Amino acid sequence: MDLQESRWKEYLKNLGWVLVIGSLIFTVAVGGFIVTHLDHVGRLAKVVQLVKSDYLEEVPVDTLIDGATKGIVDSLGDPYSSYMNAQENEELMQQIEGKFGGVGIILSLKDPQKLVVLRPIKNTPAAKAGLQPGDVIIKIDDVDATTIDQEKAVSLMRGDPGTKVTLVVYRESIKRNVTVPLTRENIAVPTVEGLALPGNSDIAYIGISQFSSNTALELNEVLRNMDISRYKGMILDLRYNHGGELESAVGVTSYFVQPGPIVYIVDKGGNTVTKASEGNYLGIPFVVLVNEESASAAEIVSGAIRDRGTGTLVGVKTFGKGIVQTIYQLDSGTSVKLTTAKYLTPNKIDIHKKGIEPDVQVKLKDGEEATLSPTTKAFDTQLTEALKALRQKME
Repeated sequence: MDLQESRWKEYLKNLGWVLVIGSLIFTVAVGGFIVTHLDHVGRLAKVVQLVKSDYLEEVPVDTLIDGATKGIVDSLGDPYSSYMNAQENEELMQQIEGKFGGVGIILSLKDPQKLVVLRPIKNTPAAKAGLQPGDVIIKIDDVDATTIDQEKAVSLMRGDPGTKVTLVVYRESIKRNVTVPLTRENIAVPTVEGLALPGNSDIAYIGISQFSSNTALELNEVLRNMDISRYKGMILDLRYNHGGELESAVGVTSYFVQPGPIVYIVDKGGNTVTKASEGNYLGIPFVVLVNEESASAAEIVSGAIRDRGTGTLVGVKTFGKGIVQTIYQLDSGTSVKLTTAKYLTPNKIDIHKKGIEPDVQVKLKDGEEATLSPTTKAFDTQLTEALKALRQKME
């Protein structure tokens, strides 16, 4: 290593770059980056030095580090990989835990270029303010929401309980914009709901909205409170479930498949990790409702059930997200989320960008909304077909 390289390396240490880049690279290359690519890293350090010495305005080094690190991840062109500053990282950790300060909106995955409200969460500021499925968010406070992605939009809507945020949404039913002032609250989202299907006291309905760190425990609690042994069949509803934690999905799937593989995780080197059932199989006849917004961890569950042959899938083809993201904590409370592996179903099927075809294909009718956690016998078309398929399995 020549004197110039040595000086640049020392400069990087002073700026904290070795910690930031070393932490990031360790997870995918196990070191070696600084020495092998010192000339490229040196280029970044030179730019930092030029900005600090010659730029007209004074800019904190942390701001430069944030911008450069974000640029590295954004250059991947991967919508699932991102750099998160301290605030965004904290919000993500809260979301994984199922608790956060916000307004209670779930966005649709159908069109990532638009911020379309899939549904407001019950008893949240969004629901109380009358936000409706299909509303298109076009402004968040003073930010033009048509120019930002979903992750940024979610970050803007999150915040400390008691603080305010104003949304402007376009509502197709009245063909005009609606201004919606909201006050953020603590949002604690129960991810599992269980009830006896209305009019069918022998059928349990279990709806899972996402896979947070507590979902498997929630499911266990719901099944125990319902005394699941007294039911003859079950409908598991994974519609509009956008996924969540891998381990949570494995824990939930263990209730629906016999001992054996649930999912294979394959990294860039071809190394494979097998996630297997934890031995909680219920052994009850069941069907699974899926749709075009059942994604990621929800597809791990439905893919395992399909391949292992324990349940019947009803609905339409799933979203098709068969890749795994890993979150790496960096310095100063920041983190980077990277796509690090793909997953295969028990039959070694790669569903990424393909989705999973259900056994019974049935669409909702035009204008029909899914009946999630039904409280009456007014079932939607898919739920009606799921009940019919379940009755046939129970005969």
